[in-house]
Amino acid sequence: MSKPSVLKVSRANAVKLENFRQSLYHEAENLFCNYIPLKIVQMDALLKDDTLSITDMDSLRAPLEIPIPDPPSPEDEEMETDNDEDEKKKKKPPKCGFIKGNEKITNLLEKLKPEIVALRETMITVSCWIQHLIPKIEDGNDFGVAIQEKILERITAVKTKVDGFQTNINKYFLERGDAVAKASKETHVMDYRSLVHEKDEAIYSEIRVIILDIRGFYAELHDVISKNVEKVTNPKGEEKSPMY
Repeated sequence: MSKPSVLKVSRANAVKLENFRQSLYHEAENLFCNYIPLKIVQMDALLKDDTLSITDMDSLRAPLEIPIPDPPSPEDEEMETDNDEDEKKKKKPPKCGFIKGNEKITNLLEKLKPEIVALRETMITVSCWIQHLIPKIEDGNDFGVAIQEKILERITAVKTKVDGFQTNINKYFLERGDAVAKASKETHVMDYRSLVHEKDEAIYSEIRVIILDIRGFYAELHDVISKNVEKVTNPKGEEKSPMY
């Protein structure tokens, strides 16, 4: 029994699929004509905002409401012997209450996270659009298809890097939380307090780099499509472009 050479799709489903394709084409057109240029401008403005133009890193520091224990008196030191290990174990660090996060950093992250999601969704939409424009495999005249595949490869690489943005944010909260926990437990060790501030300064710089990358990815995507729009939308050069 021979296999069918054509997939049988009902007329109703065929109409739905065609409507989806046309909607996808219109969405892609809007992305490159309106949305992506707007995003480039927005990211550029965000980078110039006062909240992302801080040069004095000390101003980023959030107060740590962790009591600093009093140093032992000379009398206490003299009374300490090798036999009072149990007493040392009983000593507890001063209790500290609710320790807030760094509000300046969390406010910036609240602005950044939706932009990461928006870029990821844009990349998925553009990738889907290009996939629908790839013609069936035939011999010859595949230069346009090669361009489509190169763009898809780049989009895949960008998506991988964008996924890493969220991982870096999660890592910041985890590592800062560990540093705060250590600072609240070992209250006499000032290095743990300094480590908390170092984590804040590091993520602040990382936030700027991420926004620079997002702006760059949008600009790169818009540029490569604009320069190769005919080959992308009409790789075989046989039909009218479905985008324009």
